[in-house]
Amino acid sequence: MAATLTYEYSVRDRSGKIVSGKLEADSQASVVQKLKSMGYAPLQVTEKKSGGMNAELSIPGFGGKVKLKDLAVMSRQFAVMINSGLSLLRALTILSEQTENKKLAGILGEVRSDVETGNSLSSAMAKHPAAFPPLMVNMTKAGEIGGFLDSVLLQIAENYEAEVRLRGKVKSAMTYPVVVFVMAILSVVGMLLFIVPIFQGLFDDLGGTLPAPTRFLILLSTILKMVAPALVVVLPVSFAVWSRVKDTDRVRNFVDPLKLKLPVFGTLFRKIALSRFARNLGTMMKSGVPILQSLDIVADTTGNVVLGRAIRDVQTSVRNGESLCKPLALHPVFPPMVVQMMSVGEDTGALDEMLYKISEFYDQEVEATTESLTALIEPLMIGFLGGIVGSMIIALYMPIFKIFDLIK
Repeated sequence: MAATLTYEYSVRDRSGKIVSGKLEADSQASVVQKLKSMGYAPLQVTEKKSGGMNAELSIPGFGGKVKLKDLAVMSRQFAVMINSGLSLLRALTILSEQTENKKLAGILGEVRSDVETGNSLSSAMAKHPAAFPPLMVNMTKAGEIGGFLDSVLLQIAENYEAEVRLRGKVKSAMTYPVVVFVMAILSVVGMLLFIVPIFQGLFDDLGGTLPAPTRFLILLSTILKMVAPALVVVLPVSFAVWSRVKDTDRVRNFVDPLKLKLPVFGTLFRKIALSRFARNLGTMMKSGVPILQSLDIVADTTGNVVLGRAIRDVQTSVRNGESLCKPLALHPVFPPMVVQMMSVGEDTGALDEMLYKISEFYDQEVEATTESLTALIEPLMIGFLGGIVGSMIIALYMPIFKIFDLIK
């Protein structure tokens, strides 16, 4: 006897209204047949996952997010299907069924339903700002109006793929120092909480005056034992608060300028922002998005408010009839090379191609910078970790050299 399963469905009734619900049946085909017999047009039928050990774990704040990599893969597949002659609704159905990101799959199903009711693809995507960035929505709108949606989707895919590669290079450069730094912190905390108190009891039994480094280490251990319970509570709360406020204007207006002024990493952050600016602006201009609208969107996608403010000033100047490159020269965040290359592109009518070349140049600069940083940071972090742990061990063993004197 076949097991009865619960299925969640989404259908369209005779009046055109979308209705959702649940049905128990032995297979998905049985649910579809039953819904059709009731006069409904099935849109989506999925098996409801059971609870217990088979239930998927869902931790609030983790997972369920549409990443740039998901958008890049989706855009490239979408472009191939549109270029192959598939209808928009059929392509959206296939995408919602085969995408690995379940959050994106559900959103694509809703987009398909909106398109089926007569809405444009861009307006349906605009209803989900958490999944589809403004850059993607506006480029899709330009492709719909111009009749070249497949080429626009390919440009979106190439743009996000380049962004994913850029982020990957930065993460690969930062992973090693962050891991070593965390290991150093954990080692220090572990020694102060568990090892130093053992030596402290030994020193108290022996008596005598301890060396200054050892007394300082014991003082740190005592303080840490007192504040450790508070730190266990404060640190998770601090991370949660930071994740909520880090993208607010007040925080970014303070943090982003500091990023560009850091001794070594400031140059890297600047190159990343310039690469993102050039690539996004070039992609939108090539797609036919108006220049003022492109600048408005690009100002919010550079990842740094300093560049964002400069782009806003450029937007105001362009709105007043000035050229694009003249106001750029007034902002030191844009190097002379960028201004001159954009000026040549503007004069020759190939600004989008010139912006792509600028983006490729800074992508290569970011890669070279991250490689040199990795080569420099590795020995420094090893020396840093060894110096901290070694200093603590020396401070602990300094009194042992006087043990025989204290015993006598």
